[in-house]
Amino acid sequence: MSSSPASGFARLRGIRRPGRRVRLSPKVLRTEVLGGLVVALALIPEAISFSIIAGVDPAVGLFASFTMAVVVSVVGGRPAMISAATGAVALVIAPLNREHGLGYLIAAVILAGVFQIVLGALGVAKLMRFIPRSVMVGFVNSLAILVFMAQVREMRGVPWAAYALFAAGLGLLVLFPKVTKAVPAPLVSIAALTAITVAAGIAVPAVGDKGALPSALPVPGLPDVPFTLDTLTLIAPYALAMALVGLMESLMTAKLVDEITDTRSSKTRESIGQGVANIVTGFFGGMGGCAMIGQTMINVKVSGARTRLSTFLSGVFLMVLCIVFGPVVSEIPMAALVAVMVMVCLATFDWHSVAPKTLRRMPAGETTVMVVTVVCVVASHNLAVGVVVGCVTAMVIFAKRVAHLANVTSVLDPDGGRVVYRVTGELFFASSNDLVGQFDYAGDPDEVIIDLGAAHIWDASSVAALDAIGHRYAQRGKTVEITGLNEASARIHGSLSGELSSGH
Repeated sequence: MSSSPASGFARLRGIRRPGRRVRLSPKVLRTEVLGGLVVALALIPEAISFSIIAGVDPAVGLFASFTMAVVVSVVGGRPAMISAATGAVALVIAPLNREHGLGYLIAAVILAGVFQIVLGALGVAKLMRFIPRSVMVGFVNSLAILVFMAQVREMRGVPWAAYALFAAGLGLLVLFPKVTKAVPAPLVSIAALTAITVAAGIAVPAVGDKGALPSALPVPGLPDVPFTLDTLTLIAPYALAMALVGLMESLMTAKLVDEITDTRSSKTRESIGQGVANIVTGFFGGMGGCAMIGQTMINVKVSGARTRLSTFLSGVFLMVLCIVFGPVVSEIPMAALVAVMVMVCLATFDWHSVAPKTLRRMPAGETTVMVVTVVCVVASHNLAVGVVVGCVTAMVIFAKRVAHLANVTSVLDPDGGRVVYRVTGELFFASSNDLVGQFDYAGDPDEVIIDLGAAHIWDASSVAALDAIGHRYAQRGKTVEITGLNEASARIHGSLSGELSSGH
């Protein structure tokens, strides 16, 4: 059974051991350059679409994708990961733009960057260790489903020729790598289908139909808002929500890429880097963003890129394509890009996780957590919601499972003068709730020993339960002695016993 949600990616060529630095040989340099170009082409319609969701001009999303990619390539913690304008961020800040205007949106992006730097410095990245594997699998699968659903929308109500181009694109993406892998198949597919469309004069939806491309580089400036406490109070909730959503999506994507490439990355640096990138993006008039798993998969999985150069070039190529080659880029048929993204979806989805053989062997709780994560993400179109609900579900299932691990057995002395209760297992808020009911308060002799040598006290709930047991015996004139506490359990019991409740 696979130990990683990215098990399907473990066979990637060029996988390197943790800590090994990638040298920019001519072959690697070519891979990075072509990977950045393919990602830039895929970023353009996505950025425009997310701009529409946020209610801003397409240039705002494109500028955000440019600055996010360039800045994160320098200050981020995960090489080869792509950061740009995203749908998750657009959904969070859209109401602020709709109700108060672009200036307040830009101010919120800058403040969100500040929040991310603070959260990164405080060690928020360490919380990643508490995300279960089943949630990670659900994250990957739900994202593949969301990206696929977005592609389905692009192919509704289009001329029949668009479907023919889409099929041709899929064919090229599958067959071209069998001929050569020197050039990424997505780049060949996009170029070939664009040439056919233009040469034959085929009327199908193109990138230019999404919105006008910018004709100049963004210019830095301050957001057009009053710098008052009222403004800060207004934008702070949106900024904090954006910071949390952006960090969660970025850190989850970074963890996934770590597993795909079998390398480590600094999640703290990535958190701070995302914050710096959003601050810079805000000052350049962008809508902010975070890591993009779809484009990251194109870069890492399809193109085989492994360094920061591909991330940097994706942003640079994005602006070059828009400003210098805008008329050509506008002619790219959307069907070509849809074909690329569909292949990314198929490669991203963890098919092993839903195989009948896996489902039969997997504990029901693990499968439930994965399904809950997927359903919540797809229903809300918000990855953060699904991850949080999935983690909570996993914690509830875990607590329910281990709550029954605390057992109590009793031994009565031959003379009947005392009884010894031996408690084994972990005592915490769930298991301690049942502990109080496992003692015979009325029938026990006057001396009661509770042996905790094979148990461990984890929280105040357990101490309160032990106090309640002692109180019930005391009401009947009986004494209780607790023995066998290990050092940590004795410390928490000694500091809290008698301070929590009256024992009822």
